Amino acid sequence: MATIILTTATAMYNNFRQDFIRFAVQQKVLCFGEFQTKAGRLSPYFFNAGLFNDGDALRNLSQFYAQAILASNIPFDMLFGPAYKGIPLAAGTAIALAEQGRNVPYCYNRKEAKDHGEGGTTVGAKLQGRVLIIDDVISAGTSVRESIELIRAAGAEPCGVVIALDRMEKGQTELSAVQEVQRNYDIPVVPIATLDDLLGYLQGEAGMVQNLSAVQAYRDRYGVKNA
Repeated sequence: MATIILTTATAMYNNFRQDFIRFAVQQKVLCFGEFQTKAGRLSPYFFNAGLFNDGDALRNLSQFYAQAILASNIPFDMLFGPAYKGIPLAAGTAIALAEQGRNVPYCYNRKEAKDHGEGGTTVGAKLQGRVLIIDDVISAGTSVRESIELIRAAGAEPCGVVIALDRMEKGQTELSAVQEVQRNYDIPVVPIATLDDLLGYLQGEAGMVQNLSAVQAYRDRYGVKNA
């Protein structure tokens, strides 16, 4: 019986990862073609989380974040959204978690400290306990590093990072940006979906197979191992 339950849970998790890829394609957040990355590579796909830019899209996106968090089993006490993209993500995810019966506080930072009113560099709940960082992607890891420093300076504990998509490609080393964050800060990074999930989607989705060979070739050339 235990094996059946585990298999079913795994299948449900994989399904929502595929559902997220499908949703991102439908929203034109995930596009295919030829795009130049910050590293100067020509990528056959492009993911722009900024295009989740209306109420319905943000609601659905937040539900995917909540599903990924609950499936990860990471113990946490509150959410933190790095300015700027992380702000609506943390707020939306807090709402989605509350709808799932898990009501947690959240806060976000300002780019510049406020010297009047309530003052300070953060807005929302006080940073305390185990803090889960909510962001869109990890590129150079700068946003995560700054968030971790801010959280620790407040006496709280960064316990993980949740992102929308892990591109699973090498950075300046043989490791990906996600792997470097996990190694450097000893915290888990949980993506809603990964490049491997995208490949699985392309293999099984009618009308998308034409993009499969280009994405697979990119994965073969620049990708990291799953570890």
